[in-house]
Amino acid sequence: MEWILAAAIGYLFGSVPFGLILARLFGAGDLRQIGSGNIGATNVLRTGRKGLAAATLLLDLLKGLAAVLLVAHFWPQLAPAAALGAFLGHCFPVWLRFRGGKGVATTAGVAFGLAWPVGIAYALTWVALLAVVRISSVAGMTAAIVAPLAALALGRVDAALVLALIAAMVLFLHRENIARLRAGTEPRIGGRPA
Repeated sequence: MEWILAAAIGYLFGSVPFGLILARLFGAGDLRQIGSGNIGATNVLRTGRKGLAAATLLLDLLKGLAAVLLVAHFWPQLAPAAALGAFLGHCFPVWLRFRGGKGVATTAGVAFGLAWPVGIAYALTWVALLAVVRISSVAGMTAAIVAPLAALALGRVDAALVLALIAAMVLFLHRENIARLRAGTEPRIGGRPA
């Protein structure tokens, strides 16, 4: 029961659709009718509002971090359940008929919550690839793969297992991006195709 409660707490934190809320509050429209239709920071960036995109990224990261830290305070061994719950909440929020984001920023937050060195490895991979290749999907997917490897290197098998599951789901949620990467049509940040 405690595992289910921890996952449910994570889910409630993760399911807050900050991108959708911020876009509406600041007059950028309904994100579900823009670009990919997803509620994450990359789609907020498509509105042309860089500040809103940055705020969405930060808040999506913080909700994952907060969920893990809150659960870890009461049940340290159940932090991975909260991490998985937060990721699932972001990607499949009940309030939006289970159509959310792809979980990249929220995964960063749960990685920091589970073990801050893992979060650092995730963030460095993400930022470095964004700077070099300028393709959001490549940076996000690669960072998600790096996270469980970093957790294993630290001897955090519990964190590695849940992060590996999250990485697999991140790849699945990016399947259309992967198809565009193969076709050479995935857009770079700034608009040009890859």
